[in-house]
Parts: sequence; structure tokens; C-alpha cells
Amino acid sequence: MIKLLVLDVDGCLTDGKITYDSNGIESKSFDVKDGLAIATWIKMGNYVAIITGRESSIVKKRADELKIPYLFQGIKDKKSKLEELLQELSLDYSEVAAIGDDLNDYRMLKSVGLSFTPKNGSEYIKKIVDIVLNNTGGNSAVREMIEYIIKKDEQEKRFLKEWV
Repeated sequence: MIKLLVLDVDGCLTDGKITYDSNGIESKSFDVKDGLAIATWIKMGNYVAIITGRESSIVKKRADELKIPYLFQGIKDKKSKLEELLQELSLDYSEVAAIGDDLNDYRMLKSVGLSFTPKNGSEYIKKIVDIVLNNTGGNSAVREMIEYIIKKDEQEKRFLKEWV
């Protein structure tokens, strides 16, 4: 059973675009449907971690909003960071689902129990993941991932119980 979700940001939680205004201020857009599903997953007593190669105060703000306790930014070796987290949480790779969209996610995605990429993920990543999602990054791809997992692990009633 999956207990930990590991999320990449750019290209998964967002559409992968990084926008700067004339003052150099960065902006990103997040899908509210992803957020609701993530928050519900956490309410169910599960874990969520963000492991991203870039650093952004916007990502910190979003993680805080969703009460994601494990946020790792500026990570070059995502698999090693995940390994450290697994030791801390006393979990095994088989209990992890991860989503990533590009080559910096490759090793991490190869190591987890269930791996996903958005529809617009890299062709290299599409070849190695378990599931290529129908949705693109930033457009409910993480929501689709979570709904897949709760159905596979027969947790759908528990997920819906938080709302209905």
C-alpha cells in the first residue's frame, strides 16, 4: 500500500513554465484540484514530500498552505534525498509513489513502488514509469495520480469520507 507521495514541482504541480515580471519576480500557477487531493491524502494519515531541483519561495508558500511537512528544494540527487526520508519515516520504496517529468527525476522514479509522469512528461521518462497520466503538469495531473492510487489501494471510500 502506498503511504508516501513524492512530488516534483515544475512540470508536475505546475505547467513547467517559470514566469518573471519586469522586476524579476517569479510566478507559478498551481491547480486547486491537486491541492484538495493532496490535503485529503494528508488528512487520511499519509505522507507527502516535495523534492525539487529548484528553489522558490512560492513553492514554500504552497507547501505551507497544503501542510506538506517534507519540502526539499535545490536537490540535485532526488533518489538520495528520498532514501534519507524513507529512513526517517521507516518506510520502504514499495510504499512510495512518485511523479516526475524529466531526466532529473529518472533515478528516483526507477526506485519507487509506483511511478507516474504527466501526459507532457519527457519521452525518456514515459518509457520508464508505470503510469503516463492523461492530464498535463499543472492541470490536475497530481489529482489524477492520487485518484489512481486510492482506487488501486481500495482507499476510495476513506478518501471520500473526508468530504461526503
